[in-house]
Amino acid sequence: MKSAFASVILWLVFLAGLASCVASGAVFDGGTKNLATYGGIALSLLAGSRIARKEPISFLASRPVLWFLFLLNGTVAAFCALAVDGTQGIMAAVGMGVVSLGAGFGLLQKRGASQPERA
Repeated sequence: MKSAFASVILWLVFLAGLASCVASGAVFDGGTKNLATYGGIALSLLAGSRIARKEPISFLASRPVLWFLFLLNGTVAAFCALAVDGTQGIMAAVGMGVVSLGAGFGLLQKRGASQPERA
């Protein structure tokens, strides 16, 4: 019972952080808006990392999903770098590139774990 209650609380905190990021522009102005946005980001990242440690999502580690994430996000990163101007394009390319690299490292780890060691 204690674990289920903790999971529900973590998910609620995660969703509250996401809602703070999304809705802060409609509710606040100026510095308060930025504070609510960045606070929501920090809250959702903290709660999301705790959820991921507690309840791992196993289908994300499968080879087909990793290949999809690697190729799609790499393509989107290249497209954003070329098609979107300014800081927004750079940040989108960096974000998608990080996800693509993470999936690529996951593929490399899977490859290394599936091959038998040589003597």
